[in-house]
Amino acid sequence: MIGTVEEHIMSHYEPDNWVIVKFEGKTPHYKVLAGWSGGYLSGSSWRMNSGIVEVQEDEDYWIFIGDSGSKYACHKDGYGLRMNNVHVWNQLEDIHKDKVTLMDEGVDWMSVDWLIKRKDATQ
Repeated sequence: MIGTVEEHIMSHYEPDNWVIVKFEGKTPHYKVLAGWSGGYLSGSSWRMNSGIVEVQEDEDYWIFIGDSGSKYACHKDGYGLRMNNVHVWNQLEDIHKDKVTLMDEGVDWMSVDWLIKRKDATQ
């Protein structure tokens, strides 16, 4: 578990599958698009983080830390679009056209320059 019990409950996510989306523009930034597979009693769901500012690595997971402080523990074998998040990716492509890119699976996430427009940058 990452952090305290409260942090784990409030802002720690462990998706079944995930991808990294790069947004182009004046301030390029990256976001985690995560998906959870549903079961008999619950449907599938997805979530996109506020924007990646840092990444950590352990043996089995990439841990992406968002601008809001959230942490996405993404299993290294879970990269990819599935039915739970592919519709969101398709909408992003429709809206943003060539300003959005799905990052390749083989990227060394530790070497990416995680640029993001921070909330306090406009003040």
